Amino acid sequence: MKLFLLAGEASGDRLGAELMRGLRQLKPDVRFRGIAGPEMQSEGLDSLFDMAELSVMGLAEVLPKYFALKRRLDQTVAEVLAWKPDILVTIDSPDFCLRVARAVRAADPSIRTCHYVAPSVWAWRPGRAKKMAAYIDHVLALLPFEPPYMQAEGMACDFVGHPVAAQAAVTSKQIAQFQADFGLDPARRSLVVLPGSRASEIKRLLPIFCKVVAQPYFAEFQLIFPTLPHLEPLLRAEIDALAQDTVLVTGAGLTAADAAEQRLVAYGAATAALAASGTVSLELAAAGTPMVIAYDMGFISRMVIGAMLKIDTVTLVNLVSETRAVPEFIGKDCKAERIAPALQQILDAPDAQAQAIKTTMTRLGRGDPELPYRAARAVLRGLE
Repeated sequence: MKLFLLAGEASGDRLGAELMRGLRQLKPDVRFRGIAGPEMQSEGLDSLFDMAELSVMGLAEVLPKYFALKRRLDQTVAEVLAWKPDILVTIDSPDFCLRVARAVRAADPSIRTCHYVAPSVWAWRPGRAKKMAAYIDHVLALLPFEPPYMQAEGMACDFVGHPVAAQAAVTSKQIAQFQADFGLDPARRSLVVLPGSRASEIKRLLPIFCKVVAQPYFAEFQLIFPTLPHLEPLLRAEIDALAQDTVLVTGAGLTAADAAEQRLVAYGAATAALAASGTVSLELAAAGTPMVIAYDMGFISRMVIGAMLKIDTVTLVNLVSETRAVPEFIGKDCKAERIAPALQQILDAPDAQAQAIKTTMTRLGRGDPELPYRAARAVLRGLE
């Protein structure tokens, strides 16, 4: 069996790695090709090119790189058609991935297509599901309320849970070892700061986040900045200017699995988190870490997306738990003077989000022994 896997960012790379592990357990002779980051590569996938080239988000950010992205798109389509896999699995990053799937379907309709991570049609641009149905056979949904949106347009869709719910709870022993390794004082409180996994996000959000933690209330906190090795230079100058004790956690020198575990322990070592919007809110929930979410984008992207939004929260913990327990500051509200009081409130009462976090993890599959295999089984059913 041959699978071509295509991921475009860190969260998709993690999903792809989990899928590869599950498929290999169920079909030991499975073969993989595609585009991947370090986690999928650690599972044996030789990436066609560096996945980081695709980690661009927002209209204003994409336009300057259009021709480079178009060349990579054409290269990817050509590779899929030449190898002729049993199935093409595109993972998140819809702007790139779905264009690849559409081109492959037009050139060779015999290649099955599966998109892993249902587009957020419940949040904005509901017409995307109908357009996808023309070239996507099967969708794997991470959230329990998503399948009906896909099925209504004629696509098969399975709720496969979220791999983050399968991660083991962080132990006090792991936290103590992490604190010792990074020189953190266990008698003092720590705050984890997560300004995104893309360079464009970090450039926009890190100055705002640093302005938040530079305020007097946060002077006593140790600051933990988990990131990826290639993004460390973007963070270094900004955080070195902070008065507090800071540590950068990059996972450099570790295997992808160990680096992922190190991130989770970093989250668990903190009293609370200030984080960019995205999958990281679920990772924080898996570690039991309360959070404040903030996000902004370029002016054009903000105007376009803001006009299309159909929901009052974009934070996944809020959506899955059906609460509004996690404060969020999106777009024009992403300002230090608005974020800081909410973060202070969470730090003063960190248990306020406990029930929402527990509900989120339960609904995403925590405790289900089959969770690591759900996505793999769904992919195999799609080939029957």
